[in-house]
Amino acid sequence: MSGVARSGAAASTQVVPNNGLAYTVLGRDAESERILDAVDDNLDGVPSGTVDLVIDDIAPVAARDGVDAAVAFADRLLGRFGDRANRVAIGCSFEGPVELLSRVGDRVDAVVGADADATAAVERLSRDDPTTFGYVRRHWAEAMRGIETCDRNYPQSKQVHAALTDPETTPRTLGATLSGLVTLGALETWGDTVGPTRYDLTAYRPERAWAVGAALEAGASEE
Repeated sequence: MSGVARSGAAASTQVVPNNGLAYTVLGRDAESERILDAVDDNLDGVPSGTVDLVIDDIAPVAARDGVDAAVAFADRLLGRFGDRANRVAIGCSFEGPVELLSRVGDRVDAVVGADADATAAVERLSRDDPTTFGYVRRHWAEAMRGIETCDRNYPQSKQVHAALTDPETTPRTLGATLSGLVTLGALETWGDTVGPTRYDLTAYRPERAWAVGAALEAGASEE
């Protein structure tokens, strides 16, 4: 689903002979089934395993129809084309819901959005501190929700935890996850205290947190 496909007003297929490219303009509000049918038409007659299927950003689907609909679209995409495409890669912009990336990441061969620096940082954490890495890998999305929901600038982990609704984490496991995000460059601590660690949410970097999440999900999908 390219930017061209999202901006068109009516369905039409264009061919660029010199570049061996064909694309179908579907319109901004095309339903999922129509998109899947268009992909099917373009793959018709193409040998299996010779084409990469790339979704540049699934966040607009979630914004329009909800996270469940976006995840269902990813599942249907894989169900119809997983055996025909060489690989399926999916992008998710950080403006989208946090849980979207954490839910679709294990459904595809690659997650578009992880940069080299974030990937290297994740690999270092996995090697140097596997316990903290495990917490971050499991709870990074919930930690982001807590950070973005908390109304304090310099909270302890238990105060971030209190901002969550129906959390999977405990204050302790969330604290370990937040500590991992500090190591990964998405967050900072505030001051030097002898008491519980306080986190500086004014220094929170959502783009970095999303890149870290993409690196974590990409790593999970490769195992």
